[in-house]
Order: sequence, then structure tokens, then C-alpha cells
Amino acid sequence: MQRKPVRGALAAIVVAAATVLVGVALTSAPARAAGTGTGYLRTSGNKIVDSTGATVRLTGINWFGMETDNRTFHGLWSSNPWRGQVDTMANLGYNTLRIPYSNDALKAGATATGINDFVNPDLVGNSPLQILDKVIAYAGSKGMRVILDRHRPTSAQQTALWYTAAVPESTWISDWRMLAQRYANNPTVIGADLHNEPHAEGTNPAATGACWGCGDTNRDWRLAAERAGNAILGVQPNWLIFVEGVSCPSGGLSNVWDGDTSNDEDCGWWGGNLSKAGQFPVRLSVANRLVYSPHDYAISVYHQSWFDAPNYPANLPAIWDKYWGYLFKQNTAPIMLGEFGTTLADPKDRVWLTNLMSYLGSGTGGMSFTYWSWNPNSGDTGGIANDDWTTINQAKQSIISPYLIAPTGGGPTTGPTTGPTTGPTTPAPQGDCDATYRSTNSWQGGFQGELTVTNRGSAPANPWRVTWTWPSGVTLGSGWNATVTQSGTTITAAAPTWSPALAPGASVTVGFTANGTAAAPGAVALNGTTC
Repeated sequence: MQRKPVRGALAAIVVAAATVLVGVALTSAPARAAGTGTGYLRTSGNKIVDSTGATVRLTGINWFGMETDNRTFHGLWSSNPWRGQVDTMANLGYNTLRIPYSNDALKAGATATGINDFVNPDLVGNSPLQILDKVIAYAGSKGMRVILDRHRPTSAQQTALWYTAAVPESTWISDWRMLAQRYANNPTVIGADLHNEPHAEGTNPAATGACWGCGDTNRDWRLAAERAGNAILGVQPNWLIFVEGVSCPSGGLSNVWDGDTSNDEDCGWWGGNLSKAGQFPVRLSVANRLVYSPHDYAISVYHQSWFDAPNYPANLPAIWDKYWGYLFKQNTAPIMLGEFGTTLADPKDRVWLTNLMSYLGSGTGGMSFTYWSWNPNSGDTGGIANDDWTTINQAKQSIISPYLIAPTGGGPTTGPTTGPTTGPTTPAPQGDCDATYRSTNSWQGGFQGELTVTNRGSAPANPWRVTWTWPSGVTLGSGWNATVTQSGTTITAAAPTWSPALAPGASVTVGFTANGTAAAPGAVALNGTTC
């Protein structure tokens, strides 16, 4: 098995924000959404179910950066505020956020960098954990769930084993216990992806990488997952424990130079090989908490031999069955495909993604997943967001969209979950549309707000277009959930290509930042009809 490249190049525009970590237990109302259920989650056979027993399917996305030198989410340097990015994810239908981190981001005194403080003034001076708190709280207000992913021991690179000399197993486990305690009363956070992509190192028989079922406590990932998972459940018994696979069950690479292929091991993607989990299952101290979480990728990450098979893509389901799908099909445990992604640069990649989505299944009966990634700066996959961190890669989204189960909270919120509301909610008179404005932030020389417009007519607005006016001297800074432009004192928010129609009774929330004295939008209209 060849090694998969490390994803996530660092970006420019680095603004340091020094602060001290604050260890607090955060609470929020239980999440209630069509895709993510009510209360905490557990497993039942190959299903994830909520506190009422209803089947839940996680259809999410990865937003990385906290595992890098920035120690916080990438894209905070862009012109799209962080809430706007979460809004777009929810509105597209992603009901879960998988958030990678490194232990460096959890250290006392860790600082978050790469933040555009003009666009995100509410993040200035926040530690990585404090920013994480805000993202979790806001995602929860949208009806989304959050999975925390220990991606790397340090921000330097991915590691084959879950520990290093600098970050021993004790630190790995103690940091997980800290996070479990921090979010112990917040059902938005549903679980722990224990370590990202354990994989083989060294040439057999001198293997030094992560094995599965070999019995060596220093290398057996299955045993380590039990130790960490049980430690977490001792603090927070309601969490799901997400366990990835390895690459080669032996933990070592085959000697390709000896010419003897009879003993060559069948390997897969880093973290993607769960072929031994049926024989050597992960045993947790709390029943119904285990979710297996493999990874799978396309040619843009590495050109695996099966992409060249004469029966491609008909060969793919058998490959997925062998590595991880059998666990779902035999009703052993749920599958949550934690990472999969592609640039779509190779025509075979589109075929791969289309077939993979079909294999995962549709509706609540399908396997759960979190796509890699929201970020456009993932070097070997690109993202759902384009380079502006605002518009969407429609080619990818159109393949994934039919399988998404949107959070019911993906529309407007009733109030901010972090920070004060700096202005009242202002309803406008009822007509063919109505409008509600909410001021979400303000600072010297600028402000941030959300305008929600509801179609009260009997026909869809397709494409929809919202206009409003501002007093002279107020200028647009940035906008999201629409293409927002300004001409004189008139602002136009045009429907994005990924959501052109506004059905009767449906609402759209346009977010923006502006320069000047805070002012509510005036003369709001939907497709020319005043609200």
C-alpha cells in the first residue's frame, strides 16, 4: 500500500490571536433535526438511532484546519464570515461536521492564526478551543451534529501510530477525556473519532506501524481503540466511539523486491482496512456505542490498482465489501465513511464517486458519511467550497446532494448562540413576502446581520432575488448564501446556482457584513414585490 499524501495546505493571511485556554463544560438544548435525531445517539445493529429509537443517518462534511499550524478552521481568512460558512453547509444539506484537530491545538497557551479580524471580529483573542466552542454552538443551533477527530498528535504530520515520543498514549487519552468533559452536557457533540488513518510502517517482518489483531499492545490499533474508547466512555458514556481501520492488518509493508508475491498482504487505504474487525472486534465497556469509520479515496489521491481493472467500476462493490462494507451488511455495526473525496480531474473519479454514493445507499437506511472536505485548499481533493470559500463546486455537490438528509435547523435561527445580539428582530408588514432582520454583530465602523425573507406567494420564486436599501454611506463588505452586490444605496442578493428556487412558504437567509453605521435593510423586496 502506498502512502496517501497529507491533506490541507496552509494558506496566507495569518493573523495571530493569543489567548489562554479556558476549560469549561458547555451546555445547549438537545439537537432535534430530521437527519440527526433527538438527544444523544447510540447504535442498534448496523443503525445509528436517537434517544427515541428513530434511525439517524449522518450525512456530513469535514472542515479542517485545527490540526494544522493555524490551530483553527481554515477559511477564517476569507471574506465569508465563519457563521456564513456553517450556514451554507447546513443549507446544502450537510447535517454533521467532522472537525479534525491536533493535540497542539489543545495545549495551554495555544493560539489560533489565519483569522480575518475584519470579517470575524468576534473571534479576535479567542483560543482554538474557544473558537471550537463557538462553531459547535452555532452548528447545534442549525440542527447539526459534531464529531471530533484526533487527526494528528502534532500539527507537523500524520502518524502511523496513535502516539509519538513527544505525544505519548497518556496525552492522547487525557486530551480525549478533557474534550469529553468539556462537551459532556452538549448533545451537539456526539462522539470521538479516536485517531486518523492508522497505517503500516516498516517492511515485513520488521513491521513498525499500526496492526489489527496482532496482539502487540504497542502496535495493535484495535486494542488501543479499546483503551481510549473506554476511557472516554468513563467520562461521557453517551458518546459514540468512531474507530477507523488500518492500511495493512500486519502493520507492515510487503517486500516488493523479493519477487515472492505469495505472502504479500492485501492492503487498502490508510484507515480504510477493517477486514479483520469481524474476527477481532473492538470491545467497549458501554454497549451500543461502536461505529466503524473507514476512509476511501479516488485516483486524485492515489492510483490504486483496482481503478485499472477491466471490469471497473463493477469491481468496486466487492472491494468495499471486503474492506468494510461487510460489517454493515452483516448487521455487525454501523459504518460512517469518515473521509472520501476527489478533484474529479480524472473521468474515472466521477464514476468512482457516483458508484460510492450509490453503494452507501439512500434515505435513513443508508450508511453514514462525512465528505472530505468543505475546504478548497485540500491539495489532492479540493473541496465543496470554491477558492472564495463562498461559492460551491456544483459538479461535486450535484453527485452528493441526492444522498444528503438536511438538518431541520438549516434555515434562520432565532438568535445567536455566542455573543450578544446587537439589534432587535424587526418584522416587516405581511404581503407576498415578509422579511425579518437580525443584527448579529457590530464593531466600530461596521456591522454584521442576517435578512430572512419568506415567500408568501402561491408560486415559487425561481430564480429568487432579494433587494433592499441602506442609508447613504453604508457599504457592503461581504455576503453569503447569495451573490450579494451593491449599486448606490441598493443591495441585490441573487439566488446561488445551488439553490435557485424559493418555494411558497420557504425562507432564505442572506448574511452580510457592512461598513458604516449599523442600519436595518429598508424597502426589502422579493423579485420586485415589496415585503
